Amino acid sequence: MVQPATLVRDVSPPPLRKHSTIHASLAGDVRRDERQDEKSKAAAIEAHEVTIRDHLTYFVQHLSSASMPSAGPRISIEHFRNAYLRNLHAKGAHFVVHQHDHPISGVHYDLRLQFSQTSSVSWAIPYGLPGNPNSLRPNRMAIETRVHNLWNNLIEAASHATGSLLIWDTGEYEVLERPQPKPSKTTDDEQSDLEADTTPCEPSNERLIKAFHSRHIHLRLHGSRLPKNYTIAMRLPSHNDRGAQPKKPVRKRRRLDTTKARSKPNIATSSDEEEASLTKTPTITPTQEESLENSHLDAAADASEDDLDASIRANNAYTGASNTIGSVHQRHWFVTLDRPNSGFCKARSGPEKGRWVGDWEAFYVRGREHERSIVTGRLADEVMADEGVERFVGRKMWRPIME
Repeated sequence: MVQPATLVRDVSPPPLRKHSTIHASLAGDVRRDERQDEKSKAAAIEAHEVTIRDHLTYFVQHLSSASMPSAGPRISIEHFRNAYLRNLHAKGAHFVVHQHDHPISGVHYDLRLQFSQTSSVSWAIPYGLPGNPNSLRPNRMAIETRVHNLWNNLIEAASHATGSLLIWDTGEYEVLERPQPKPSKTTDDEQSDLEADTTPCEPSNERLIKAFHSRHIHLRLHGSRLPKNYTIAMRLPSHNDRGAQPKKPVRKRRRLDTTKARSKPNIATSSDEEEASLTKTPTITPTQEESLENSHLDAAADASEDDLDASIRANNAYTGASNTIGSVHQRHWFVTLDRPNSGFCKARSGPEKGRWVGDWEAFYVRGREHERSIVTGRLADEVMADEGVERFVGRKMWRPIME
């Protein structure tokens, strides 16, 4: 009987596997992972792994080479450069809003305000700045983070460890007087003295420091994406006010309560439902939204505690920056649109009666798939690609506030 050819083979030595590509595939994965671990120079500068002397020149050249055409709001590289140069002194008032897509904390927006020649105070705002004067959800949470170096205001970069960072808006700020209760009737002389006393004559950064210490900031941002006279009110509630820096948390694995997870209703996020939410009561409940926001806040706080340098935690300032303003890590501030100072007033008649009307239309912060850099015109994915970041896995469940 003739045996099939497939059964005829030598017993020794054992044959090689036809599909012996496992080792080659693993080797390829290792090489790919090694490439991902290599930060671009811009990301290495942000991480303080590379030191340079002239940050402005480097980032002007870096962003010039990455600039691409786009239909959205833009500023020229020269405008970007000059705005920074104008404020490169002890009384400067430069600001930046970064869109940051962090692998742990997810998409959030970092507001940084210069308060000295070298340093900026910083807040992380999970859903971005408010832009709708008639929003059903007018408030935002803003979490104090580390005091940054002023040159961090120039950065647009990406890495596998920190995600993407793009410049959403930038420019100069001013701090307005906190609204006071209407005084009783005064004489003309008394009124003149009162107006003289409240005339803003201090530099904006000094007014910021005073307002920061009073826990109430009325902040006007003169950017290029933000509308003219855009103003927000920031307030630190007394129950969130503390002077001591938080200790490094003890990391514990959280157990998932499957019964609670099962009972949670799904949150609708389709584009049709988001558009419908502009004209009717949103389907998401306040409890669900609070839970979602708290998850973002917790993740942002946990991610920032990855710093291993004890001096950074103790001083709440990155290397090179100085926390002379007294910022305390992870304090939660409330932020809302300052509608009167932004040019809005309540309509007393007509079809808009009872609504806030003004000189500019409402805007919405829509997230990483939609928001482009004001300097280079890039989306977050394009920043990632230009910086050589592949296979980035970001945090899910972020949704814009459209109602």
